[in-house]
Amino acid sequence: MRLHRNLVFAVVDALNYIFNEGEYADKVVEKVLKYDKRWGARDRGFIAETTYDMVRWKRLYAEIADVKAPYSRPNLFRMFAVWAVLKGIKLPDWKQLEPTPERRIKGRFDELSKIRKYRESVPDWMDELGAKALGEDLWTKEIAALNQQADVILRVNTLKTTKNALKDALQEAGIETEAVRGYPEALKLVERSNVFITEPFKMGWFEVQDASSQLVAPFLDIKPGQRVVDTCAGAGGKTLHLAALMENKGQLIALDIYGNKLKELKRRAKRAGAHNVETRQIETTKVIKKLYDTADRVLIDAPCTGLGVLKRNPDAKWKLQPEFLDKIMVTQQEILQSYSRIVKSGGKLVYATCSILPQENILQVKKFLSSEAGKDFNLVKESKIYSSKTGFDGFYMAQLEKNPA
Repeated sequence: MRLHRNLVFAVVDALNYIFNEGEYADKVVEKVLKYDKRWGARDRGFIAETTYDMVRWKRLYAEIADVKAPYSRPNLFRMFAVWAVLKGIKLPDWKQLEPTPERRIKGRFDELSKIRKYRESVPDWMDELGAKALGEDLWTKEIAALNQQADVILRVNTLKTTKNALKDALQEAGIETEAVRGYPEALKLVERSNVFITEPFKMGWFEVQDASSQLVAPFLDIKPGQRVVDTCAGAGGKTLHLAALMENKGQLIALDIYGNKLKELKRRAKRAGAHNVETRQIETTKVIKKLYDTADRVLIDAPCTGLGVLKRNPDAKWKLQPEFLDKIMVTQQEILQSYSRIVKSGGKLVYATCSILPQENILQVKKFLSSEAGKDFNLVKESKIYSSKTGFDGFYMAQLEKNPA
């Protein structure tokens, strides 16, 4: 591979925004890719994938390059040189890439690869937390799996098409997909490509949604015609899956505290042909109180540390702070206590997170069940999804049932 100056400089710019300015990797990549309209798919792919790669392995590369935050531009070029050497890419003779000690880089890599926190490139506190919460063995496997690049998974929108019809339509558009065993509505891209410009996407035939995330809506055990409330709907990935499972029959209320996310959900619902979705912004507690004891099914896809989705958000390793866990656990319990009251007698509730930590998962459920608000509920089943076992995101789901009146 030959390195091109303008592409490498774009990567270094992106790293400066992410590491020094604290910006989000996905937004930065979007911004940097607009630098030059002449860049083709391969150029854009190089910038995006190299940026994500270097974000993922930041600690390891910084350690090998012997640089510390905040990273100056020469520091970032040194880290880039480490990346290139470890990838076996010949470094060009540019003044930004001063003579690079290749043997020393490889030696340091071998040495540091023996220590998990460097090998898997995580902060000390996260490594200690993971090992304590999951045990050394599972954490070692899990963090290695979460450092792999995420596959692009589509969820077939059964309101509009079938899996085979979508597969054929994408093939016509030059995109090869394969079915994923055990996930009835999932198709996996054989090679990464921009699916958002395809005709099937514009027609609302699919959404991009990780395979693990596709397990959440069916866990709610929905029947068409029910009243379902998605309490932390966000931009609606799971809401749209719920609508499809309901076959557009019944009422699906999508709640969120952020109006802009619900606006995006409305747009997506229109494209998907999901007609039974109604959005309501939670501006006061009145919105929740009005719904007490009215829903057959309630989904709480709770805010969390996101430790299960590091594959697709590697910059979360550097943005998360240990104190965030304590704060989010308080929020999770408050949400459970309040939103569970929407479930009517005999109804069901699913509490889900994209975290792998028991503190955010089963321990929150147990705490809820032993409280006044949870005394009428029983845990029916739970599912712990580990990336090291499935290859997809880490998730947790608990299905609770409210006693009949």
